[in-house]
Amino acid sequence: MDDIDIKILRILKSDARIPYLAIGKAVNLSTSAVAERVRKLEKKGVISRYAAIIDGKAFEKELTALMHISLGSPIHNDDFQEFVAKQNDILECHYIAGDYDYLLKIITKNPESLEQLLNTIKSQIGVMKTYTNIVLKTIKNDYSVNPE
Repeated sequence: MDDIDIKILRILKSDARIPYLAIGKAVNLSTSAVAERVRKLEKKGVISRYAAIIDGKAFEKELTALMHISLGSPIHNDDFQEFVAKQNDILECHYIAGDYDYLLKIITKNPESLEQLLNTIKSQIGVMKTYTNIVLKTIKNDYSVNPE
């Protein structure tokens, strides 16, 4: 990966829908050369996917919470992960080191819907302890690493 690839990645990170023609002008390459570089970056897995970032407020989902989960035993990991995969309000699930086993990022409508989800989580076999933080304000929410 060279400096031009990094410039292309920075441009795509800020706007994945930008035409190759505009990228080409920014990096002094032809449209076809940009397309070929992007194709190679995709093939190598540097660009893993393109996605629309949907604002939760459009669906009245305005409450963000970070929930720590502790399981009683690792034998419950698979079942818990399958459960989490089916929950629409859980946007992220991270298996972590420390006092808890999992960190969940939840975006839901209101405190009542969070309480319902919390009760559902607590009723899962193996869940021993939870700890929830309500997000008051998001300062930074980046979805990708910075190409450097």
